[in-house]
Amino acid sequence: MKAVLLICQKELKSYFASPIAYLLMAAFGLIFGYALATSTIQFVRFSFQMQAQGQSFPMNINEQIIRPLLGFGSTISLFLIPMITMRLFAEEKRSGTIELLLTSPITDLQIILGKWLGSLLLYLCILAMSMINLALLFAWGKPDIRPVLVAYLGLLLQGGCLLAIGEFISTTTRNQIIAGGVTFFVCLLLWLLSWSSANDVSTFSQVMNYLSIVTHFDNFAKGVVESKDVIFYISMIFFALFITSRSMESLRWRS
Repeated sequence: MKAVLLICQKELKSYFASPIAYLLMAAFGLIFGYALATSTIQFVRFSFQMQAQGQSFPMNINEQIIRPLLGFGSTISLFLIPMITMRLFAEEKRSGTIELLLTSPITDLQIILGKWLGSLLLYLCILAMSMINLALLFAWGKPDIRPVLVAYLGLLLQGGCLLAIGEFISTTTRNQIIAGGVTFFVCLLLWLLSWSSANDVSTFSQVMNYLSIVTHFDNFAKGVVESKDVIFYISMIFFALFITSRSMESLRWRS
């Protein structure tokens, strides 16, 4: 466990030693903040319009502001995660330091877990930018915190799943741009799979819909924790890390 934490610490330091961590956090914070401001203005404007017309319409901050925003945050992650994972192993292979890792007295599993955990912590730092924005709603409004925490759990599981997939792809090339591009394509594909069941109820479409990362995030966004959704994300993480270990074995054999 100590080796995993050391690799995690090294990976996290390398992110913050370069502009990438600050750029990703700033980009996510600005985009999410703009979306929050727009949603809040529309929410207040609609509320005033209903009051002016003498109509009573139930206004819910969780349903009308926070839930769509966190769903939007899930979509933004599709663009950010490839930038996080593209350098995990591709940079090591390009610079030649992968040989030092492979010959060091640590196992492949410790390397994989350490790098994945480091990327996950950076992803948490990025999500923290949205938490700062949402704190304003809790300061002046009265949203229910439980659905928000459940939604963030879904974002964490979804992010962990995509980060594990990106880590595997990073082991297959020494070019960071290729690793990032392929990771984005795979993330986008897993996002678009939910469209297959829109007008089709066949078994194949249902299977494709089940494999979509968006389908399993929907319940979290509603504040509902379903065991099938948790199992899906954890299974995908384990599977991605497993094939990453097989790819690492191939790298070790070649070196």
